[in-house]
Amino acid sequence: MNILLKSFSTAYNTAPFSEIKNEDFLPAITTLIEDTKAEINAITSNTEPPTFENTIEALEFSGEQLDRVTSIFFNLNSAETNDDIQKIAQEVSPLLSEFGNDITLNEALFKRVKSVYDNRTHLNLDAEQTMLLEKKYKSFSRNGANLAEDKKETLRALDKDLSKLKLSFGENVLAETNAFEMHITNEDDLSGLPEGAKEAAKQLAESKDKDGWLITLDYPSYIPFMTYADNRELRKKLAIAAGKKGFHNNEYDNQDHVLNIAKKRFQRANLLGYKTHAHFVLEERMAKTPENVSEFLNELLEKAKPAAHDEFKNLEEFAKSIDNIDHLEKWDGAYYAEKLKQKLFNLDDEKLKPYFQLEKVTAGAFLVAEKLFGLHFEEINTIDKYHDDVLTYKVTDTDGELVSIFYADFFPRAGKRNGAWMTSFKSQAIKNGKNERPHISIVCNFTKPTKSKPSLLTFNEVTTLFHEFGHALHGMLANTTYPSLSGTSVYWDFVELPSQVMENWCFEKEALELFAKHYKTGEVIPMELVSKIKESSTFHEGMQTLRQISFGLLDMSWHGIDPSQIQDVKAHELVAFQNTKLYPDVKENCMSTAFSHIFQGGYSSGYYSYKWAEVLDADAFEYFKEAGIFNTEVATKFKDHVLSQGGTVDPMTLYKRFRGKEPQPEALLKRAGLIK
Repeated sequence: MNILLKSFSTAYNTAPFSEIKNEDFLPAITTLIEDTKAEINAITSNTEPPTFENTIEALEFSGEQLDRVTSIFFNLNSAETNDDIQKIAQEVSPLLSEFGNDITLNEALFKRVKSVYDNRTHLNLDAEQTMLLEKKYKSFSRNGANLAEDKKETLRALDKDLSKLKLSFGENVLAETNAFEMHITNEDDLSGLPEGAKEAAKQLAESKDKDGWLITLDYPSYIPFMTYADNRELRKKLAIAAGKKGFHNNEYDNQDHVLNIAKKRFQRANLLGYKTHAHFVLEERMAKTPENVSEFLNELLEKAKPAAHDEFKNLEEFAKSIDNIDHLEKWDGAYYAEKLKQKLFNLDDEKLKPYFQLEKVTAGAFLVAEKLFGLHFEEINTIDKYHDDVLTYKVTDTDGELVSIFYADFFPRAGKRNGAWMTSFKSQAIKNGKNERPHISIVCNFTKPTKSKPSLLTFNEVTTLFHEFGHALHGMLANTTYPSLSGTSVYWDFVELPSQVMENWCFEKEALELFAKHYKTGEVIPMELVSKIKESSTFHEGMQTLRQISFGLLDMSWHGIDPSQIQDVKAHELVAFQNTKLYPDVKENCMSTAFSHIFQGGYSSGYYSYKWAEVLDADAFEYFKEAGIFNTEVATKFKDHVLSQGGTVDPMTLYKRFRGKEPQPEALLKRAGLIK
């Protein structure tokens, strides 16, 4: 029998990766869709009057095995994919999209949900039940339940097309990333590159039976080269290759995908009675409207732009003074910024990396979580992994009770998309009196160990690890009844609060002393370096803020308007970047064609949320600092009111319960050095 159709008889009910074959997925998902349809039919054919229990709860807990199997499948498609999995994804995605529509467009089901919703004031529901009822009702009303039959069919077709387009978009970006290699045979071309990066490039070349060194578009290879390589022409070649992903007029070109996704999202929003896709999305966000998002981004832009222009002018003058560079190009930014940073602070990542051995940083993140939230992480080897690189942990509380299973997948490989993310293989929920604990995973792309060195992280990678670990804590500490309200199932502009607030511990002496120890000598990071890390933390903050704002504005330019007249992706993008532009445009490059966050992931109309959450996280961390960064009283309030509550309560209400007041943007602007 297909392993995916049975309850998993594994330790902690974990995914049995070693027993799953690729060919199991399609038949299992097809069967489980039919099983879930039968569960839905049982709800709609119930002759009893609709109640919260027999309709809303029954619907919430339907399709549990389908949810598990699809989460395993799509997680593998991101972290350990291959041609077979990608082909299956192209078949499975439209099936799931169609099935999702079968539920939201099921009139008999909606009638029952609406009956419970209309009667809600008489049901004596608690806050979580009320939120579940509202979300279930909205999931129908916002997805076409009130449409006429012909319009429902149009919606189905749009959703099917969008699911395929988003998948193809992501596959093209991955294919383009994997297709490019810069093969270097003259060691002089590596001048400026740190020894560790050179060794990694040599090791990569050897693994492909090539002489010399290989540089790729994977971040651990790309970032050091752009930051340190003296050869300007090769930096240019690499930067253009990175910026051309999906913009080649070849089989992996994403220009039509971008236009089609934007236009179909707009059509879908119109069909449902919304002005634009952004109006549809933002109704379920803290920001509420595109106007609020634009106001928020433009207010930040006003504060950041003067600082960004000053920083850029200084960088230009610096580049001219040392290398007689007249015009800074995009491939010069990281290189000269690093040199200027070294000059100003006598601090460079190569000095810091020996203190940030991956294993020690991971242990440090665990120790921070133990001090704050009483969690204990124990590496275990009794559960299956989908790749040998993956590490597995059992997470327990102070009473030794299971909190979560935790997977950590740290290194790049061909079947893994770039970037870093948190996900889950099993949701937390309380069913039949049993608290089902979650299985949480973080996936990153850090520098692999070499023959002579362990994996040593840049400081930016350290903050990335803490960021994803913050998301993981949000998932691990979930303690709600219903899976769809659990963990990170919160408004998108609230989801980044736990992740971004965790980054703050990376800048604090008290926390750094726990894990920043030299990989050879065990010496704790010198305090002068800690001071320099803090001092340099606002280096080029104006330019960084401008960059994030530019991405948010680009997102809104695709989703906050009627895109039906846009014919040229690049021309549209240039207009969107007009107010945030610092570097000259590179004609061969286009960002939208590889902007996976908004065209493949869940950030469409939501990229602004990174800056939005920064306001929350700066304000929240002020509270920790006032009481002491390991103050258990503040940490417990954060756990009880934010991390454990998921989406059971409006996020601003949760924040105020934790903080005692609404967040103030001053904390962020001060931290960024944009106001005194």
